[in-house]
Amino acid sequence: MDSKCGLLHGPIPANSVHLCLDMQNLFSEGAPWATPWMKRVLPAISEISERHAERTIFTRFIPPHRAEDMPGLWKDFYRSWPQITGEHLDPVYLELVPQLARLVPPATVLDKQRYSPFHGTNLVAHLQQKSVSTVIFTGAETDVCVLSAVLDAVDIGLRVIIISDGICSSTDDTHDALVQLYRRRFSHQIEIVDAETVLRNWDLA
Repeated sequence: MDSKCGLLHGPIPANSVHLCLDMQNLFSEGAPWATPWMKRVLPAISEISERHAERTIFTRFIPPHRAEDMPGLWKDFYRSWPQITGEHLDPVYLELVPQLARLVPPATVLDKQRYSPFHGTNLVAHLQQKSVSTVIFTGAETDVCVLSAVLDAVDIGLRVIIISDGICSSTDDTHDALVQLYRRRFSHQIEIVDAETVLRNWDLA
C-alpha cells in the first residue's frame, strides 16, 4: 500500500469512474426492498457524486413487467416478489433518491435487469471507449449487486476501489462478511478505503 495516500496502487487517475449502484427509492425507508443503512451512507455517496458528477454513473435496478419476462430462475425469483414487477410497482420506486437524482445531468443513469451492470448493458464498451482503468464503487447492496459488479470488474482487469462508508446492505452479518472477503481474498485487486481518502486522492488536475 502507498503509505502516502492509503491506496495500494497509488493516487486515483483523473479519468476514473464512480459507479454508484441502485441508490433508488425502491431501497429507501418504507419501500418494498428497504435497506436501512441507506441513510447512513448517503452523505458519503452524495459528496463523491457532487464533486465528480461528470465521472459518476448511477445504475437503476429495473424489474421486468412480469415474472415470465425473465429467463430461468429469475422467473421463480419474481414470482416470490410479484409486488416488485412492473405491472404492480409504482414507477416512482425506480427513480434515484432525490439527493442523487438532482445530479443528473451531468451524472448519467444506466438501467439494468441483473445484479451486475456489466451484463446486458453498454457499460464495458463505455469504459473501454473512455480508456477507464479504475472504477470506484458505492451503493447497495454490499452482498448482492455490489458483490456481483465488483467481481465482474475484477475479472475484466479493472482497478477496483470500494468506498467503505459508501456501501450498504439490509443485513449486518453478510455486509461484514463480504467486506472481510474483499480484504482477505482479493487484497491485490480490491482496495477498500473511506470517502475522504478517495476525495483526497482522485486527481482531476
